[in-house]
Amino acid sequence: MSMKREYGGIQPGIPLGPLTIRIPGIHYRFEWADFIQGLLMCTVCLSIIPVLTGKLGMSFEVALAIVILNGTLYCAHVLFGDPVVPGWVTPAIPLLIAYCVTFPEGVERIQALIAFELTFGLFCLFLGITGLAKKFIGLIPNAVQAAILLGAGFSAIMLIFNPGQGLKSFDSYPITIIICIGLAYYLLFSDHFKAISHNNKVLWYLANLGMMPALALAIFVGPLAGEVAWPVYTTEIFTKPDFGGLIRDWTMLGAIPVPPFKMFITGIPMVVSAYIVVFGDVIQSQALLEDAQKYRPDEKIDYNPNRSHIIFGGRNILMSIFGPDISMCGPLWAAMQVVVCERYKHGPAAMESINSGAGSFRWGTWVGYFLAPVLATVKPILGVGLVSTMLIQGYVSVRVGIMKARSFNDLGIAGVAGAIVATRGAAWGLGAAILLTLLIYLGTSKDHAYMKEEPIFPGNTPEKIKAEVERMSKFH
Repeated sequence: MSMKREYGGIQPGIPLGPLTIRIPGIHYRFEWADFIQGLLMCTVCLSIIPVLTGKLGMSFEVALAIVILNGTLYCAHVLFGDPVVPGWVTPAIPLLIAYCVTFPEGVERIQALIAFELTFGLFCLFLGITGLAKKFIGLIPNAVQAAILLGAGFSAIMLIFNPGQGLKSFDSYPITIIICIGLAYYLLFSDHFKAISHNNKVLWYLANLGMMPALALAIFVGPLAGEVAWPVYTTEIFTKPDFGGLIRDWTMLGAIPVPPFKMFITGIPMVVSAYIVVFGDVIQSQALLEDAQKYRPDEKIDYNPNRSHIIFGGRNILMSIFGPDISMCGPLWAAMQVVVCERYKHGPAAMESINSGAGSFRWGTWVGYFLAPVLATVKPILGVGLVSTMLIQGYVSVRVGIMKARSFNDLGIAGVAGAIVATRGAAWGLGAAILLTLLIYLGTSKDHAYMKEEPIFPGNTPEKIKAEVERMSKFH
């Protein structure tokens, strides 16, 4: 097969059923600009380490091994034909943390995480193979979706302002967080900054770096405020992840027994909650690529939501076996997908293919995990990165959750059930949302006056919600 794309055609690759294999340097051009950007942005991925050490009791080296394993699987998307920059299932992280800590620390907690991630992966894989993803999410009422997102937002904030949860809280770095989160909120959410960045290329690029500017500032502010140490550098060039300890002590291939069947059942509400979040990422991926397509008639972008489900479903299955991970394996890192798409719009000279940009970026993050100077620079502020991420995630989840509500009744259901999600977990919250929806809406019809209640946001169309999710998801 030809290794060169015809004008208006799909990027070359090797067909493999629903997948298409694309190898860097053979099926797409290696883009150094995106690779170097990935090298820097790997610091965001490393901020999950305090969760793995604090909530699961892993050593730093074992947690680093999990980050690297997850980062390796990020490369699977472009490798198998999905032209996106994948990331975490970020809004669901506080919900999964809350779920896991209901089990005793040690073997049982790891078993619960494994059971959830394996079930979640199999569920996504099934929806991808059968093409049922869109039909499934259509069965979930808006009020229930809003409740899960609100609950995720509440959980994220509570995690940071509730000391004694096994993680460093806001009180550990108050000055650093106030300054850095202030910068992050301004860059990510301010209408004023959004307006001025349209006319300034440097500011536009800064806006699309997500958490990176705030983390870079924390490297200096934290030590100056006396809240974290300055980076300590050694002569070492490469990091030392403990893959042997990971497999031996933290997986079903070693000391962890296969989870009992009961854990797979109790994890189902958490699976549904995480999938509600994931489906929004899939829709957003499609919207971003469709927008980029308008600027590049030379390439037909080949994005298939079912293929994406197969890949990130498979990633979660593999992680559940080889490295259980609280960050989970999601289909999109929105901020960096935006940056890649914007560079792609400048034409083939800037980026040969959307695959070359997304693929090169993720290879850059992968290399960054192994560089000791990069890790030494960000290691002191990983806790700050986690606190900042959760505070931003709380803002995003609450805002998008409210936008999901189509009426005041939906918002009332979402508020009550969301609070239950945050305080009692996904199972109680999901059950409460479903019960309240049935009690309030059962027996009504579209012609019933009760259903003619004015929407909270009259212009809140699905397209507007997608656009808002895109705007509000620029950090991971």
